[in-house]
Amino acid sequence: MKKKFIYFPAVLFILIAVSIILFQISKSRNYQFFGEIYPRVETTEKVAALTLDDGPNVEQTGEILGILREENVKATFFLIGADIEKNKGETEKIIAEGHEIGNHSFSHNRMVLVSHAFVKNEIEKTDELIRNSGYQEEILFRPPYGKKLFTLPFYLSQNNRKSITWDVEPETYSEKSDEIIAHTLENTKNGSIILLHVMYNSRKESMKSVRPIIRGLREKGFNFVTVSKLLTLKLKNTD
Repeated sequence: MKKKFIYFPAVLFILIAVSIILFQISKSRNYQFFGEIYPRVETTEKVAALTLDDGPNVEQTGEILGILREENVKATFFLIGADIEKNKGETEKIIAEGHEIGNHSFSHNRMVLVSHAFVKNEIEKTDELIRNSGYQEEILFRPPYGKKLFTLPFYLSQNNRKSITWDVEPETYSEKSDEIIAHTLENTKNGSIILLHVMYNSRKESMKSVRPIIRGLREKGFNFVTVSKLLTLKLKNTD
């Protein structure tokens, strides 16, 4: 009985330690157990990718497309399958403007401790909706909330798919447009992937920040490219 009592705290400590480690890995932006993950791209070129998560919806799609058109920027939109299903016309508008479309799952549920069948359905159903909207280029994938552990990275690696995360996420630190702008301008580096959410009425401050971010980074010498273009720059630099 005494030995069992001694072993129990040790086992409990190990279980807690392993749980903490797995939790940290599940939310890591630059590490996963399988396959490729990109929070940014190492490049000598002064470029950055603007990525916009969620949607599309009727209210905000036209507004963000107008801003990007006026600023002559091509962005990467990581869209939710359920929203594409409801707003196919808005998806087609994004494609018609020449922007890149990525898969952000169908239901936008956290993909940690989920089954292979769940992951497969979430990704492939959304891929199909994107294709049916007329998109013909490679479809990149971004995990909802950036969360992943075993099943999702394994599925992606088995299907030669990359996980695209980010290294600049100003909305984590503030919901005020001036602070969103300042954080982005201060933290964007060569090859950065910037994450913003503009597809909801609650994100008006984020929408207000898009144009100043574009102009501010251009003043610092940055050009904007899609994520797929960013990845080709990495390949060039490592040849």
